[in-house]
Amino acid sequence: MENTEFQRLPAEELFQKEIDALIAAEKDPIPTGWKMSPRSVFTYITGGKVNDVEITPKYMGNSRLVEIAIATLVTDRALLLIGEPGTAKSWLSEHLAAAINGDSTKVVQGTAGTTEEHIRYSWNYAMLIAKGPSKEAMLKSPIYRAMETGTIARLEEISRCASEVQDALISILSEKRLSVPELAFELPAKKGFSIIATANTRDKGVNEMSAALKRRFNIVVLPSPANLQTEMEIVRSRVAQLSNSLGLQAEIPKEELIENVVTIFRELRNGMTLDKTQKLKTTTGVLSTAEAISLLANSMALAASFGNGTITDYDVAAALQGAVVKDEEKDKIAWKEYLEHVMKKRGERYRTLYKECKELNH
Repeated sequence: MENTEFQRLPAEELFQKEIDALIAAEKDPIPTGWKMSPRSVFTYITGGKVNDVEITPKYMGNSRLVEIAIATLVTDRALLLIGEPGTAKSWLSEHLAAAINGDSTKVVQGTAGTTEEHIRYSWNYAMLIAKGPSKEAMLKSPIYRAMETGTIARLEEISRCASEVQDALISILSEKRLSVPELAFELPAKKGFSIIATANTRDKGVNEMSAALKRRFNIVVLPSPANLQTEMEIVRSRVAQLSNSLGLQAEIPKEELIENVVTIFRELRNGMTLDKTQKLKTTTGVLSTAEAISLLANSMALAASFGNGTITDYDVAAALQGAVVKDEEKDKIAWKEYLEHVMKKRGERYRTLYKECKELNH
């Protein structure tokens, strides 16, 4: 679907043609509240072909993890996706909800400012004062709306929420009911209701989830891409999608450039060269796959806005400097050592990029 008006469309609109094709070709049993069968959801996530429609892969990684995630949502268990930043937790969460319900927009974004009302409900205080508590005066949370419609709600960055906010989920996930004492009413969850939550391993200890809450989730750990080729394929695919969505008037990065950027990110992330012959200082930033995608999209914007539409090493160097050097003291030293001891020795292929990066790092 072509988007000419909005910065970002929800997954169910962006990939509507694929979802419609899967629904039309459905032959397997469909769980209550779902738009398609678990097999079709799996095809939507991992890619394939339905009749003449090509289904683009949304998640490139261990397909067994995708099967476990989908099977969890068939049961009455909630799903918790855990991983490093940039391992496609939110991306997978959105696409699962889009395929299962055709609606990925029932989202609570977890932050330090998230309150229990964001999980349950709040009130239109003008109506509350004028008429007292009533269903009309109630402002329903995304989770409330998911319960009454038998659909999936998403809770992003659950470990960013305070403990009392997290605890509000325990009774909802255990009893599948939400109490509204002001109206002497209990909302029972319809069949099909579930929650997909995400948590960042870098946030461990911010607001540690209680054992009681963890027991109510089936936990799936999403790893970083297993190898260079997989990560390159993810970056290539997402950069092309972003370019189309944002209308970037620049050429898609060449294969060699994508490989160079992904190699640099993987080596600094892992603290070792790909051939495992040299240890490296790691940086304070995560240098995730998502950041590599953002870096190349930004380089395309630079090339389109201030160049001739073809990404140069000058464009990439500027974006690399910003991605790698987050902490001025520690990261600058790690990046300088990488430039001198690794990139400089890799010859012609990296020569111009090395010079541009070195210039910026002074």
